[in-house]
Amino acid sequence: MSKHLKSMSLLFAAAFILASCSKKDNPTNNDLFVGTYKGKISYVKEGENKSTDDGKVTVVKVGSNYNFVFSDAIPDLTGVQFKADGDNAVVSVDDNSAQIIRLTASTLLMAYTKDGAVWTANCTR
Repeated sequence: MSKHLKSMSLLFAAAFILASCSKKDNPTNNDLFVGTYKGKISYVKEGENKSTDDGKVTVVKVGSNYNFVFSDAIPDLTGVQFKADGDNAVVSVDDNSAQIIRLTASTLLMAYTKDGAVWTANCTR
């Protein structure tokens, strides 16, 4: 009986904790996406072509913007703004449809152009 009471208590505690989480939590307002993602990254600009299958991208949130710090001597991408897309992910809000960054807690997909340079990433954590 005591085992069942403990199990029921844990179940109710878990239900209470889950119910207390806000369903209106906007992923762009928290640090869910901050951290290091690993995988294939590249950078291309006139005269430069850098690529690796074992790269790292560290995502840093500064105010309401995100910075992407690349490994392997790839220049950082800074000041990117996002909006929530409804699937616990954020998508870049740049008006140029040729640019996309999709960021979730576990994946980073990027094809981004700026000032004649192109950054790509297909990473997980």
